[in-house]
Amino acid sequence: MSLEIRTKEINDKIVIGLQGNLDTNTSPEAEDEINKHLEKGEAKILIDLEHTRYVSSAGLRVFLATAKKTMAQSGMLMLCHPNDIVKEILDVSGFSTIIEVKPTVDEALKAI
Repeated sequence: MSLEIRTKEINDKIVIGLQGNLDTNTSPEAEDEINKHLEKGEAKILIDLEHTRYVSSAGLRVFLATAKKTMAQSGMLMLCHPNDIVKEILDVSGFSTIIEVKPTVDEALKAI
């Protein structure tokens, strides 16, 4: 399964939409896309999980690395709009306690 990555800027925030599975095969591509923005100093990043079907431990590592990098740049990572499967993965892994998760893109944009 491939991963489609869509990126847009809203005000000074980068919204990255991930469509497909974020796993061992696709996480390097997602991390590369995120790092492009961090290298430009764009450190307010919102990852839209509406169309993300599954997140493996490799995908969780991308989230953790991104959260650390955004904080180092006085920014923030926020996840939003996960489906029930992805929300359960975030909850069981404990990621929803260390990275803020919002139910919609609009709520995340207001909070970041």
